[in-house]
Amino acid sequence: MTAIDGARFLIMATSGFEESELFGPRAILMERGAKVALASPTLAPIQATVMDDPGRTIRPDMVIGDVVVAEHDALILPGGVINPDALRGDAKAVALVRAFVTAGKPVGAICHGPWLLVEADVVRGRRVTGWRSIVTDLRNAGGIVVDEAAVTDGMIVTSRSPEDVAAFTAAMIDLVRRV
Repeated sequence: MTAIDGARFLIMATSGFEESELFGPRAILMERGAKVALASPTLAPIQATVMDDPGRTIRPDMVIGDVVVAEHDALILPGGVINPDALRGDAKAVALVRAFVTAGKPVGAICHGPWLLVEADVVRGRRVTGWRSIVTDLRNAGGIVVDEAAVTDGMIVTSRSPEDVAAFTAAMIDLVRRV
């Protein structure tokens, strides 16, 4: 069982992530003693959006291609429209999502973040949720779509929106504790 104190979370994002969906879980996890790293396609600073307006920036700790899955306990995929749309076209990003799922490690995706789960073909037969405009994508990928703040099915947690950040992060913490 992994305690949250010292647990190693990886967040994968690029510019266009929804600010609260990266900074919110990151702050909560760090306050609880977790180690949180950020992976992106490059080491250049990435910029958040706040409902489509420019937000804060953050510098990634590593590039996606250098991530070693065994060095992390869980993966978090923030939403925003631009971020997951860009990452689902990045073969290394999609492969990383699939590698975490294959390794049996917790993976959490919020808002539009589940697009990456769809691209990695890991939602088939699972209960999932996401932003209302991607519900059809989740369903077409074989997901069983429900309307809940945070949905855990196996080692995958999905969530609907920025308003669900607390529930999403709590579900991720609970899942990591049980592993």
